[in-house]
Amino acid sequence: MSSPSSTRTASPPRPAPAVTGRVSPAGRPRRAGLRSALTASGFLAPFAVLFLTMMVAPIGYAIYQSFFTVRRAGLFGGTQSTEFTGLSNYAEAFGDDEFIASIVRVALFGCVQVPVMLVLALLLALLLDSRSARLRKTFRLTFFLPYALPGAIAALMWSFLLVKDLSPFTGPLSHLGIDIDFLSPSWVPFSLGNMITWGWTGYNMLIIYSALQTIPAEVMEAAALDGCTGWRLAWAVKIPLVRPALVLTTVFSIIGTAQLYTEPAVLVGARIPGVDPKFSPIMNSTAAMDVGGQNLAAAQSVVLAVITLVLSFGFLKYNQRKGAMA
Repeated sequence: MSSPSSTRTASPPRPAPAVTGRVSPAGRPRRAGLRSALTASGFLAPFAVLFLTMMVAPIGYAIYQSFFTVRRAGLFGGTQSTEFTGLSNYAEAFGDDEFIASIVRVALFGCVQVPVMLVLALLLALLLDSRSARLRKTFRLTFFLPYALPGAIAALMWSFLLVKDLSPFTGPLSHLGIDIDFLSPSWVPFSLGNMITWGWTGYNMLIIYSALQTIPAEVMEAAALDGCTGWRLAWAVKIPLVRPALVLTTVFSIIGTAQLYTEPAVLVGARIPGVDPKFSPIMNSTAAMDVGGQNLAAAQSVVLAVITLVLSFGFLKYNQRKGAMA
């Protein structure tokens, strides 16, 4: 019989180490990057949906429709069939003298109106940015107000101001021996240019003025110490530094000129005899749609989009190359 002191008690078993859900340091950046990507995708999803449904899908559908032609049979077009005709709609579009004339007309219109508008916008922005300018907020709002007015209402207002029997301008000019009908066929392009310049100069001015506000104060102080003030300061310092804003406004103006529709359409609706119902390419496409030529209208729209794309990106590439060589 053994003594109590010699008896050994067994020690309880040690618990196994608990498995923790720790992530290795290498996995943390990966999970954080995935979370950031998902968050960014969530914010971009509404824009992507709207862009695909409102921009990409209509463009794709127009391109698809431009390769087909709807054939109608019967006196009242009772039966119709859609046939694949390849590039025949494009050939018809390029063979349409009125469509080609409208493209040339709008191109010449833009070559005159866009530079005039941008020069006015640049001058107004420089005046607002000058040290001697007073009431800047008031004048900035005044210059921008025409853009806030819808284009159709502005065109309707100008149609009353330019009608020969109602215009407040024809009376004083007639006393000076100048008899002008601003809505005659020869003066309609100038009247339309006046409407567009009046409505969009303030918008472009605001973009250029915002770019002027980003010029560092150190640059202006250094130019002032060198004796560069007034118009010399504007020409040698300010204008070169806001060149990206000028390029941006020019591209916007090119796209807007290619989409010219509201102003001439309002004048046509007001039955102004001097306005051509097919003044712009979009008006030609609309006229083709009205007579059931939606496939031809789609081809004309694609042609206009390609021309606008080439002009816009061509202007951007030209300025990029010119900036790289400077």
